[in-house]
Amino acid sequence: MARVQIHNRGRRRAWVIWAVSLSVYLLAVFHRSSLGVAGILAAERFEITATALAFFTVLQLAVYAGMQVPVGVLLDRFGSRAMLLGGLALLSGGQLAFALASDVVGAVLARAVVGAGDAMVFVSVIRLVSAWFLVRQAPMVTQLTGIVGQTGAILAAGPLSFLLHRLGWTSTFALVSGVGIVLMVGVALLVRDSPYRSDAVTTVKLRALARSVRTVWGNPGTRLGMWSHFTSQFAVTTFTLLWGYPLLVQGLGWSPGRASTLLMLMTAWAIVSGLALARLVGRLPYWRSWIVISVVTAMAVPWTALLLWPGQPPVSLMVLVACATATGGPASMVGFDLARSFTPAPAIGRANGLVNVGGFTASLLAMAAIGVVLDLVEPGGMDAYTLTDFRLALSVQYLFWGVGVVQILRYRRRGLAHLEREHPGSLEQLRAGRPFVHPATDDEGV
Repeated sequence: MARVQIHNRGRRRAWVIWAVSLSVYLLAVFHRSSLGVAGILAAERFEITATALAFFTVLQLAVYAGMQVPVGVLLDRFGSRAMLLGGLALLSGGQLAFALASDVVGAVLARAVVGAGDAMVFVSVIRLVSAWFLVRQAPMVTQLTGIVGQTGAILAAGPLSFLLHRLGWTSTFALVSGVGIVLMVGVALLVRDSPYRSDAVTTVKLRALARSVRTVWGNPGTRLGMWSHFTSQFAVTTFTLLWGYPLLVQGLGWSPGRASTLLMLMTAWAIVSGLALARLVGRLPYWRSWIVISVVTAMAVPWTALLLWPGQPPVSLMVLVACATATGGPASMVGFDLARSFTPAPAIGRANGLVNVGGFTASLLAMAAIGVVLDLVEPGGMDAYTLTDFRLALSVQYLFWGVGVVQILRYRRRGLAHLEREHPGSLEQLRAGRPFVHPATDDEGV
């Protein structure tokens, strides 16, 4: 059936739809980050070790990462609106269950539900960006989606910390779970999947979509995007979601207020650096992979200084480490921009789902590894950890950075060869600073 365009792309309606869907992503990041400032309270409430505490977030991210492929398939079949509504329902229900949990089992299951709801949100928003905005607008809007959505981490770092100390565990998490109900009304009333009257999202069979995942995964551009996401995102996710706050409070002896301020500074820096990266990526599309590698290098250098610093490091170094790490969030958005150059529009949900697996797989593995190392070097639990213990545990990041950079270089070479072979002239277009978008308008030839 022919696709009949009934709304303009990149105009007022597009921005309204993006704003509503972005608010859902902001809430998802808030729920995802909530354990970062509640980690010490959770360890006390449930009487658990560092490894067990890490398991909360690792399971949440494992569910998130494990659902990305099926979510991508469902997204291409049912559209962003349905997936956003489903995600909000799971996020609200999971956070309410977490508020009422009185034992470890209930709390772990609740975080798994939160992870399932979170998995449906971001890729749905990115699909709306691809559908509703012009090619020249998409890189900037994608970056804005990532960096503005991350302000949910500010709400988790500051106001949530305040509420936890004023209202207590149950009242705080029950209160924030109700926000999703309000957003469900906004999504139902305002969000539409496409500016077209008839689109492939409503016609492609689910079984055929599932079979095509293998083909999408076989595309070197998908893998390039995934490894870019893997390498750049895990450090900031690990820091903000779980181990940054204990490092600052327990390892460095900072006050909770000071630690929360640094976490908020990271989000503010991510917004500034994200805008700069968006312009850079838009002007230099051929060098996107090298931009990611440069950001990763800029993260590793101050981390090396921190881990090797004799004694207590200066506050200025910790601020530098935090800002450099925060830049990894915007850099990970480049992975989705890379996938868009290799994938036709009807398959973008599957490609984005596969890309999104990368960073969160690395994050959950890094979080778990850090917890295991901490328990090995100091079995005494959270109260016994020293700065030396944290330094040793956080050194596992270099393993992930090293593997990721090697894979980015590997699939950059394969991806460029693929574009040159399948789409002659595409590389010249990218070198000239013009974005290349896959010309196919259906699923054939993914």
